[in-house]
Amino acid sequence: MTHPTPLTDQAAAPGAPPVTHYENFPVASILCPAHLRPAIMAIYHFARTADDLADEGTADTATRLADLQAYRADLLAAASGQSGSGRWASVFGPLQHSLQAHQLPVCWLTDLLDAFAQDVRYTAEQRRYTNDAELLDYCRRSANPIGRLLLHLHGVQDQTSLAESDLICSALQLINFWQDVSVDAARGRWYITQEAMARFGVTDADFSPASRSERAVQLMSANTSCARAMMLKGSALPAKVPGRAGWELRLVVQGGLRILDKIEAMGHVTWQKRPKLTAWDVPVMLWRALWM
Repeated sequence: MTHPTPLTDQAAAPGAPPVTHYENFPVASILCPAHLRPAIMAIYHFARTADDLADEGTADTATRLADLQAYRADLLAAASGQSGSGRWASVFGPLQHSLQAHQLPVCWLTDLLDAFAQDVRYTAEQRRYTNDAELLDYCRRSANPIGRLLLHLHGVQDQTSLAESDLICSALQLINFWQDVSVDAARGRWYITQEAMARFGVTDADFSPASRSERAVQLMSANTSCARAMMLKGSALPAKVPGRAGWELRLVVQGGLRILDKIEAMGHVTWQKRPKLTAWDVPVMLWRALWM
C-alpha cells in the first residue's frame, strides 16, 4: 500500500517521521498543516500496523486473519466511542480521537482491512488476479481510501476531486506493483494479471531473475504506460488541495512518475532488480512539481 503510505532507503522529506519500512512517499511531512499531522499519523499507524499483521513475522494464515478480524473489532469499537481489547492501544487511542475530531468515514478504514485480508488469502492460496477490473477493485480498497481520508481532512469532498484522488492512489499502487515484481514474486504474490499474461504470451518463466524475455518487457511496458496515464489523468487534483498539502501532493505525483521513468530506463526488467528513488531524484521531482 500505498500502498496510500515515509521513506527509509531513499531521501526522506524534511520533517517526515522515522520509520523502518520502505515507502515511496513521505507521510505527515513538514508540508502538512500542523493541526492535521496527528490525524494523518493516526491513519498511517493504523494502516501500517494492519499491514504488519498481514505481512510481517512467521504467523500462519489463520492467525493473520484472526488478528485482522480482532483489529477490525477494535476499530469499530473506537468508532463507536467504546474501549477495545487494549491490544493495540497505541494505535486506537490516537485514532479514536481523530475519528471523533474529524468525523472520518470508517468505511474507508474497513476497506483497507478488507484489502489486507485479501492479500493474506491470495498469498496462502497462490491465487492470481484474473484481469484489470479485479486488480483495480483491489486498488480501490488497498490504496484509494488513504487519498480519500486525506482529502476529507483538508475539506475537499467534491466528486471530481475524489475521482482524481482515486486515479492517483490506484496509479501509485500499480506503480508499486510494477516496481516490486522481483520482491513480490519471491513472496508468492503475483499482481500481473492472467489476462495480461495470456495477451502477451508470457509464462512465469519469463519473469525469472535471469530472463530477458521481450514479451515480458512488452507486457511491463504496457502496464507502466497505463499507470502513467492514470496518474496524469488525476494530476489536476494538487491544485485543488489548499496550502502546503497541495505541494506535497505534487511531490507524491512526481515521485510516482519518477519511478516509472526509472522502470523505463532499465528496460522494464523489474523482475531482475527493484528500481528506487534516491536523493539525486529529489531536485528533478521538485522542478517538475513547480511546473505542474
